Amino acid sequence: MLKVNAFLGPSKPTLLECFEMNVIAPMLWPSFSWISIPIVLCALTFGSSVDLTVASRSFDASPPVIHVLGTVQDGGSPHIGCDRICCRNLFLRPALDRQVVSLGLVDGESQSSFLFEATPDLPAQWNQLQKLTGGEISIPSGIFLTHAHMGHYSGLMHLGREAMGAQGVPVYAMPRMTQFLKENGPWSQLVELSNVVLMPLANEEAVHISSRLQVVPIEVPHRDEFSETVGYRIVGPNRSVLFIPDINKWDSWNRDLAAELRQVDRAYLDATFYDAAEVGYRDMSEIPHPFMVETMDCLQNLPEKERSKVHFIHMNHTNPCLDESSAAYREVRERGYHIAKFGDSFTL
Repeated sequence: MLKVNAFLGPSKPTLLECFEMNVIAPMLWPSFSWISIPIVLCALTFGSSVDLTVASRSFDASPPVIHVLGTVQDGGSPHIGCDRICCRNLFLRPALDRQVVSLGLVDGESQSSFLFEATPDLPAQWNQLQKLTGGEISIPSGIFLTHAHMGHYSGLMHLGREAMGAQGVPVYAMPRMTQFLKENGPWSQLVELSNVVLMPLANEEAVHISSRLQVVPIEVPHRDEFSETVGYRIVGPNRSVLFIPDINKWDSWNRDLAAELRQVDRAYLDATFYDAAEVGYRDMSEIPHPFMVETMDCLQNLPEKERSKVHFIHMNHTNPCLDESSAAYREVRERGYHIAKFGDSFTL
């Protein structure tokens, strides 16, 4: 009210007063319509002088950077139907860092960005990736998929006509995954309407996504009902990353995990379950994943430098390592390993 009266006095209003009145006046319009003309005149006189925009930060042209955009298993956390303590409070107060497993890759030199996985949390992760580029890249230059389980590709639905109505977003996928998307609705409609453009991959064949970045798909054994499953080696100008969010037991892979670890500088590895007790000692043939304790045992004889490369990711909502105060979390750290965290970054 005091600011409204300022418009009626003989002195010229300040820029701050004009801004405040430009915002406040519409709310007061029904009761003070008689002051509308001075408000409009003030807005016309000073509006162009008041910059209300927030300048985006300069786009980072340093070496490419990997960003962790999600760390939990396909069903998310809290998990549907779960009334245990691990989820109960999260239904009341959701945690913004409990997003389904995803990595973002930003390269300032080529002005490009990429997503690894199209998760159910794609809208938030897409937005986060955009922010990481200072708002200068609104649409990722590509999305790399690992396989056809719900947490890894179902986010593509947000690119369709019911949501974004995107045009020509490159989606990189292996042959069976590509065929699955082409032949099954609603994904086939994304292809038919050119919301996405499918980019074929081949096992162990590098894809050069910029002059200093390449991505190598590596097939891994998993429950392959609808598609094959891959991990990715992401190679930058100085360092590289291994990303394997889903795999069966390590001894079912035709590669040696320790040898693969030596080829990279960081590894984001499947951490769905901590140990057998977490899943009630179920038959793991139904849900084949390496327990975190098995992975640690497998690598325990490696030098500390090698073990420290491991950042566990893709944790089930029951996994005690989601709680930094848990004994399991402390054990992982004491044994020389890491738990991936939402917002972590790693320069390539």
